[in-house]
Amino acid sequence: MNGSSSNGMRRRSGKLTAETINMSHGGGGKAMRDLIEDVFLRSFDTQDFLALEDQARVDLSALTILGDRLALTTDSYVVDPIFFAGGDIGKLAVCGTVNDLAVGGAIALYLTCGFIIEEGFSVTDLRRIAISMKLAADAAGVKIITGDTKVVDRGAADKIFINTAGIGVIPQNINVGAQRAEPGDLVLINGFIGDHGAAIVGAREDLSIESDIESDCQPLNRLIESLLAVCPQVHCMRDATRGGIATVLNEFAISSRCCIKIDETAIPIRNEVRGMCEILGLDPLYLANEGKVVVILPREKASAALTAMRHDQAGVHSTIIGEVFNSPEEIVILKTAFGGERIVDMLVGDQLPRIC
Repeated sequence: MNGSSSNGMRRRSGKLTAETINMSHGGGGKAMRDLIEDVFLRSFDTQDFLALEDQARVDLSALTILGDRLALTTDSYVVDPIFFAGGDIGKLAVCGTVNDLAVGGAIALYLTCGFIIEEGFSVTDLRRIAISMKLAADAAGVKIITGDTKVVDRGAADKIFINTAGIGVIPQNINVGAQRAEPGDLVLINGFIGDHGAAIVGAREDLSIESDIESDCQPLNRLIESLLAVCPQVHCMRDATRGGIATVLNEFAISSRCCIKIDETAIPIRNEVRGMCEILGLDPLYLANEGKVVVILPREKASAALTAMRHDQAGVHSTIIGEVFNSPEEIVILKTAFGGERIVDMLVGDQLPRIC
């Protein structure tokens, strides 16, 4: 790009002419510079990226205004396939990291990104992923401020892997933790479960499952900010990614030494997802989500919380799915549609590898 940025910094003008990534694009020379300037600077277009320093620089005073604790998270994304209905690896990387900050009660602010790219990867696909990351970051109101690029030999990776780290600030009156569930608390979720896992299944050619299901990949920070505004007393929050809501609930039950009972008839599951699970022998309670948050909060706050959540596009189908009890400790119990009960164990193994 030619010209100057809004802060007077000269924009880089490197031009990437190759159609696929080769080893020189990770070698530290002109080819790598062209890749960074033409693909990443053009897509992310933030002041810190334009500076091309080895680190981003954040004004501490701007952080302390928002809260008294720094939240830091990191995650790596290896999803297969990298493009799927409702998203792609780039959108997934941004939303997943933003959500990991938000469920801790943090205001998400900044992201970093590291790319490990296989030699021969399509430059067109790389541009598409970078643009998708920028759009997702804009939707979440966060900035991608620094990154890294590595290129590995053909066969040493599977197309592209992305690592992201996120920085946020936790306001003083927020104290969310897996160990804070109390008897009498209610369990809420913001909508249909299993959509992401089902979308990945539908996108995998080796499974030959035709499906119109789209991933629920979305940032949850706006919804969570609305929830915390009316109910800062939220006890537990976690996004139900790998392992699904069953794993999250078990983590809460173990950390809080309590029993969590959920009602099968109250859990929102699309008929298409339920049908796919029946065909493949999967349990939707363990299917991955990328836009669902499980919330445990005081019973008296549930009505206000649901109203706030349902006003957000990501929480239109929010509902109560269960309750916290004293005993039996460290157990999750499902009340079935037939009126019986069964224990929902922690996931053993992996229903679907490389889901995120």
